[in-house]
Amino acid sequence: MLIVNDPCSLLIVVLATKLLEHAMNKNHLSNLRPAKKVDTSTAAADGHKPVESSVVRFSENGEAVDNEWIKKIHEALLTALDLSRVINMPADKARSQIREAATKLLNEANAPLSASTRQLVVRGVENEILGHGPLEPLLEDPTVSDILVNRFDSVYVERKGKLVETNVKFRDDDHLLTIIDRIVSHVGRRVDESSPMVDARLSDGSRVNAIIPPLALDGPAMSIRRFIRDKLSMNDLINIGSINDAMSEVLGAIVKAQLNIIVSGGTGTGKTTILNILSGYIGSTERIITIEDSAELQLQQPHVVRLETRPENIEGKGEISQRELVKNSLRMRPDRVIIGEVRGGEALDMLQAMNTGHDGSLATLHANTPRDAISRLENMISMAGLQLPMSAMRSQIASAVDVILQLERMEDGKRRITSLTEVQGMEGDIITMSEIFAFNRTGLDEVGDVTGYFSATGVVPNFHEKLKKRGSDISTSLYKPKSIGLDAA
Repeated sequence: MLIVNDPCSLLIVVLATKLLEHAMNKNHLSNLRPAKKVDTSTAAADGHKPVESSVVRFSENGEAVDNEWIKKIHEALLTALDLSRVINMPADKARSQIREAATKLLNEANAPLSASTRQLVVRGVENEILGHGPLEPLLEDPTVSDILVNRFDSVYVERKGKLVETNVKFRDDDHLLTIIDRIVSHVGRRVDESSPMVDARLSDGSRVNAIIPPLALDGPAMSIRRFIRDKLSMNDLINIGSINDAMSEVLGAIVKAQLNIIVSGGTGTGKTTILNILSGYIGSTERIITIEDSAELQLQQPHVVRLETRPENIEGKGEISQRELVKNSLRMRPDRVIIGEVRGGEALDMLQAMNTGHDGSLATLHANTPRDAISRLENMISMAGLQLPMSAMRSQIASAVDVILQLERMEDGKRRITSLTEVQGMEGDIITMSEIFAFNRTGLDEVGDVTGYFSATGVVPNFHEKLKKRGSDISTSLYKPKSIGLDAA
């Protein structure tokens, strides 16, 4: 009797035994072969309805991958291997074992596939067992910024700011649900009929939102906001026309001078990206505490404490909100507090922190203009449950916020900083603001790209003196009302 102690060796022995059984059972091997495809042109000529091909998945270079073979080999591996052992192996060794087993099963079944298609099928089996199924090629594509699964057979991606339909498809709703459950279970969350909506993140930091029936009428849907692995710099924004030299110089000085900044914009305008870039100007000696719903910030400083909210558990208990984290962060001796996105009552605690010695704090919120951002802050303060008079709320905002940075994603897919606005103070019950820089749009070119230029408005901001006192050598000539930007083609 053979005794094997090493798990990998045991796996190979089990695999060899199972493959031998497959080789001796020709009927079983023949069952691995998908139904013969029908030539749709011939069927149509004969007056019959064309039979749908089993080739329904494509690689990103357009090469067809036989979904039916992936399914068959996956099912065969479920009986041939102890997948619990494979999943607990190191990733490289597990993929190697699955690759070897899938290749042998394809060979034993005499699969009528080309060598390149076999490789894609084997890779698809690996992704089904260890990865994110048919989404894996999209997650590995650096040009994809968003992945939008509308239903199992409809997947879109965003490339360069524009949505494009893909040929990637799931087998059915159950297949899509399996991948969703795998993603959310890795971060200790769940999705089912009692909790049909869930937010999660992938191991690389990408944000995931999933919603399933009965709320999603056409079947499970999922959105993945990709995490940018290569951190952008201010020079990158200048090169792609999102900002110009003068605005970038002033912004860097603003952060170094510890002014409080609100980054405002709609969904997908690049607020978190800008927050990451601005954080690069924070000194390495400062203690920074970040608070996020889903951790995305990529701060490079050595003294950073990252906090993340927690949803309620299956009993409906244990939720930790952003407001609780903001309150707790003030007891942690921060020099700066960075909030990924302000959504509710934590706005009041954030403003109080800005007003009580935590200068240089940064936050983002959803709004279409700087004035709308002020209104949104007022609404969120009221969500804190305190019956503050409007004048008190506005006074708090005017005292705490120094600069509002407005972002916009335009119809050509490009994201631009459209306004740098200073919050100057109060006049009566009204918060006064002055726009310092703006993007002046001139129209569209022949290919549909937005044209325009960045310019100063001629207003010298009140914070200019503070910048000089903090050591920034900013010339007032930067604020002259002339075109100082590149044409945003």
